[in-house]
Amino acid sequence: MRRKSGLHFGREKQKVNIPVIKEVIAWSIEIAIVLGISFVFVYYIGLRTSVVGQSMMPVLENRQEILINRFIYLLTDPKPNDIIVFLPNGNEKSHYYVKRVIGVPGDTVQIKDGAVYVNGEPFEEAVETDAVLDPELAAEEILLAEDEYFVLGDNRNNSEDSRYANIGNVKKQHIIGKAWFIVSPYEDFGFIKKK
Repeated sequence: MRRKSGLHFGREKQKVNIPVIKEVIAWSIEIAIVLGISFVFVYYIGLRTSVVGQSMMPVLENRQEILINRFIYLLTDPKPNDIIVFLPNGNEKSHYYVKRVIGVPGDTVQIKDGAVYVNGEPFEEAVETDAVLDPELAAEEILLAEDEYFVLGDNRNNSEDSRYANIGNVKKQHIIGKAWFIVSPYEDFGFIKKK
């Protein structure tokens, strides 16, 4: 007896379109790679913050928007004259501080007669600075522990920095990264450089 024509549920096999599946997989991998690179760039190199106050003038000015390179200090340690971004004493409620590294672990730092000395030698400044009028804690020699950095603002007489007890020496774990690029205002757009 002949079968009647009609609905044939499940009788016909669907052809799998292999080229389309390969294309979808390739696009998915490319999108995942782009998203991964974007995340790494934003999290490690593109973190953005504002400069607060005049302590880093003339290199950085109040309210400039800067990018922080968080990746660099995973590979290397901060060096003298690096401009770092940190949270004072790890205080999550504080704004980010932006200062210049003067002393690194194992160094001794002292300010006398208006000049900064590291390991008994005058510090080689990357920028021209005024004589320090108030050495505060650094009037006496400070020995930095193996995870501590001594930082100062470039505008030495208008800066809250390692000379003061509420900031003190900066522990490496509290350093967010290195300030490296100005994004705003537009006329200052570019890599941070000496002035």
